[in-house]
Amino acid sequence: MSMNEIEAKQQKVTEEFLSLTDWMDRYNYLIDLGKELPPMPDEYKTKQNQIDGCQSTVWLHAEYRNGRVFYWGDGDAVLTKGMISLVIRVYSGQKTDDIINTPPDFIKKIGLSEHLSPTRANGLNAMIKQIKLYAMAFKAKYES
Repeated sequence: MSMNEIEAKQQKVTEEFLSLTDWMDRYNYLIDLGKELPPMPDEYKTKQNQIDGCQSTVWLHAEYRNGRVFYWGDGDAVLTKGMISLVIRVYSGQKTDDIINTPPDFIKKIGLSEHLSPTRANGLNAMIKQIKLYAMAFKAKYES
């Protein structure tokens, strides 16, 4: 079975993180990713787009175009912004089935979950869950 685009992106993220041996460097890289996150239009920063389960405020907006789902995200904390940036990088612009069926293996491979506080790890899981829920909703609405 060939690798789908999400798996290829996950592999690239894993390689980038594993090239940084020190966890402080990895945190700094995550923060840099957050700083590079394209700005989210203010009209998407609604209560409806807020992700429950994050200790800081995180917004995630999704749109369906040409059989693919595109995500925008933002957060009010630098580390959270880095986490949403990473997740968007992996899943945005992909087909609904690939989003739904490809687990976020990169999180385990780079050791992110165990280096986050429990509340941040919960927030990261909530982000992934919301990304997959959007894909399922779009699949049901447009592809069935």
